[in-house]
Amino acid sequence: MLNRRILRIKAFKVLYSYAENPDLSLKEALSGFEVSCEATRDLYLYMLGIIPALTAEAARRIEAARGKFNPTREDLHPNLKFVQNGLSALLEQDPDFQKLLEKKKMSWEQNDAFLHTLYEQLKTRDYYQEYLNAPEQSLQQDAALWKCIFEQEFEDDEQLAAILEDLSIHWADDLGYVLGCCIRSLEDMARKGRWNLPSLYQPDSRDFARKLLTVTYGRFQEFSDLIAASVSQWEQDRLYTTDIVLIAMGLAEAESFPEIPLRVTINEYVEISKYYSTPKSRSFVNGLLDRLIKTRMEQGIINKTV
Repeated sequence: MLNRRILRIKAFKVLYSYAENPDLSLKEALSGFEVSCEATRDLYLYMLGIIPALTAEAARRIEAARGKFNPTREDLHPNLKFVQNGLSALLEQDPDFQKLLEKKKMSWEQNDAFLHTLYEQLKTRDYYQEYLNAPEQSLQQDAALWKCIFEQEFEDDEQLAAILEDLSIHWADDLGYVLGCCIRSLEDMARKGRWNLPSLYQPDSRDFARKLLTVTYGRFQEFSDLIAASVSQWEQDRLYTTDIVLIAMGLAEAESFPEIPLRVTINEYVEISKYYSTPKSRSFVNGLLDRLIKTRMEQGIINKTV
């Protein structure tokens, strides 16, 4: 589930905390990293849980309309295609999924206002009306509809962002990545007719991230001194902690993982700098990390197999 890009980001956040708080022990750093990784899968479960929650909201609204004092013909004969969608039934009837939600005390019940707004918004969408008006219904069609919902309704929703921020401090930056994981699960459910909990880590990715974090933590002062010695006094006064951490991680990765191409390593930390540092950090991280790596290769400190 978690690829190396997001694991680098999580390690970066922990190491930034260490740079700001040197009293943070390695044990605490590694523990914080693991908690952050688990939290991403929790967010995945929570977002999948919106499928039966929103379906139930639609069913409640239909029943309420039927019970009006003067219901319309549409109120009495509603289109039930959405409330009968197969993905909601799969998740509601999956004991493993339901046990996980119960164990983690995850529910959308406290956010019924958001579900109400989301359903009203959904009814205005062309893709939703096309789904309702299609004559046949299949699990594949249901999955295609939910894929549109996950792609178009959640990532930039301020109300949802506020809900997630209140629920977990670890969820703030993970929504976009998690939505992609949810979409892959929707496609998988459409093919197999069941839900499977994805592995938290891809093969070898956990060992990679823990080693990267451990090496950078243990040699952070050494790398920080090297970075400071490699820039002018004027630049030293303007070094950002985020940039120091990213370059230190790049050096640790270049030295500790001979199988990873240097350009991959450099590009990864440049990409992270775009989102977590200053507008000028991209070129600074790229230039200084490239220069330091080349120097250490000439010194025989960094050796690459690729």
